[in-house]
Amino acid sequence: MQTVRAACVKLQQERITAPIVFITDSNWNTADEHLIHYATETGALFLDGFGDGICLGMTKNAYTQAATLNASGRNYLNNQSPEQFVNNTAFSILQATRMRISKTEYISCPSCGRTLFDLQETTTKIRSVTNHLKGVKIAIMGCIVNGPGEMADADFGYVGSGPGKITLYRGKEVVKRNVNSEVAVDELINLLKENEAWVEP
Repeated sequence: MQTVRAACVKLQQERITAPIVFITDSNWNTADEHLIHYATETGALFLDGFGDGICLGMTKNAYTQAATLNASGRNYLNNQSPEQFVNNTAFSILQATRMRISKTEYISCPSCGRTLFDLQETTTKIRSVTNHLKGVKIAIMGCIVNGPGEMADADFGYVGSGPGKITLYRGKEVVKRNVNSEVAVDELINLLKENEAWVEP
């Protein structure tokens, strides 16, 4: 990565403006190892402001192993093939580095003793009904103590406000308080619809 960064700096110094496509082949074994390798090799360069495109691949040995293993890893996607895994990973890196926004973005707290609902289960439920909303940023926060501060740049927020109760936000503004958690996801969808952020899947 340092060598590629130095090459990018040299191109800038020489005022060469041809597009740069980062090509990264992984020789690791598991989906999670590939994710880490791709993200560190290419994501860091995009964060530095270099690059115009991304091309991810695997060595022959890694591809053979990937075809027989879980091709999803920790990316909340149910990939059916190594090709789908690589494609989704590329789009995730582009989104994370703000090079191209192509899907919903989620902000979630790490969970602690103050969390007022099952954070993983709720996040999965919200993802399953909103993951088609391109460019919308949704925060899912366990409590009212740190949640509003941590989700400051979200478009919409789902925050635990008491046992079995949720507060919904539009930006930094409270829209609905003490919503019963059993209907809170539906109320979040209604909020998205009211603000013209919803499209049918």
